[in-house]
Amino acid sequence: MENRELPFVREMFDAIAPRYDLLNRLLSLRQDVGWRKKMVAAMAVPESGQVLDVACGTGDVMVEIRRQKGPRVKVTGMDFSPAMLDLARKKIDPHGPDGACLLAGNALAMPFHGPTFDAVTIAFGIRNIQDKAGALKAFYDVLMPGGMVLVLELATPGSPRMREAYLAYFQKVLPLVGRLFSRHRFAYSYLPESVSRFPTPDAFIKIMKSAGFSKVSCRRLTLGIANLFVGVKPFGSGNS
Repeated sequence: MENRELPFVREMFDAIAPRYDLLNRLLSLRQDVGWRKKMVAAMAVPESGQVLDVACGTGDVMVEIRRQKGPRVKVTGMDFSPAMLDLARKKIDPHGPDGACLLAGNALAMPFHGPTFDAVTIAFGIRNIQDKAGALKAFYDVLMPGGMVLVLELATPGSPRMREAYLAYFQKVLPLVGRLFSRHRFAYSYLPESVSRFPTPDAFIKIMKSAGFSKVSCRRLTLGIANLFVGVKPFGSGNS
């Protein structure tokens, strides 16, 4: 399950890491903060449960999990970008050394054996994985029965008028602002392209169900600019 885009994507995220948080807030008008809060609020985990945040980036989701779910929940963050992980460590350390750890890794070759986590999250990362079905199956395999997967991803609004305005911003303004602040030639041109290639909500729900998840749902956020997908690993299920 090799992701052929991996070296290119890793290099891109390493390059934009220093200004990644600033650009997320600026380009989404801080909507990304609220989206992460809603994802974590939708998560149900035991008081001393374990959560894996895949493509953790600079650690924003991990910090939000600790804030909402409390210090007894152990959070593991995994990312393939060393520069992103370096920034995440600076955020996680002030929250204490216990209950959180960071790993260098790839969603298609995770260093875990069998069901380990009560929830798996991935925010704005799965569109960068070419083999989305393979990634979802990997998430399924490391989840405990009854565990949840929560996928937060950018989307294109369904309303024609909203979609037209959004695409004008997303395809013209965003790349210019992103290039100015990140000083990366094509990172923020890649972003609109990767969002446009992402499966429709119905198609992605089918992929989640094919990976074994049940009770799969999609919640559209901010007029459909982002989607929150949630699925559950059924009780009595095993790993194949």
